[in-house]
Amino acid sequence: QVQLVESGGGLAQAGGSLRLSCAASERTFSSYAVGWFRQVPGKEREFVAAISSAGGRTYYPDSVKDRFTISRDNAKNTVNLQMNSLKSEDTGDYFCAARFTFGLTNSIYTTRNHYPYWGQGTQVTVSS
Repeated sequence: QVQLVESGGGLAQAGGSLRLSCAASERTFSSYAVGWFRQVPGKEREFVAAISSAGGRTYYPDSVKDRFTISRDNAKNTVNLQMNSLKSEDTGDYFCAARFTFGLTNSIYTTRNHYPYWGQGTQVTVSS
């Protein structure tokens, strides 16, 4: 069972940048599709970005498109989320999630129910 650990959260000013990382315990992390989600108290966990296991396909909702970039380094078992032009509404707890895909594929998943493995989250606060 893969274990995920997020890092890189913190405080940023509006218009600034943060880079989140998701480190996996599995050496076969390259066989997992990965997604990032965020959550604020009282609201449902929201999809932020997804990347296929092969890394050739990514997807973002309109709320973060052209500001956030997801990438992966399978040699290091990590997936990163570069967040630029941050807005106050980007504040929340950010979680990475993984789904086994039986090898390198270009499948991506955008809903929480598709991901059985989750990290503990890292907090992002954007001040205006």
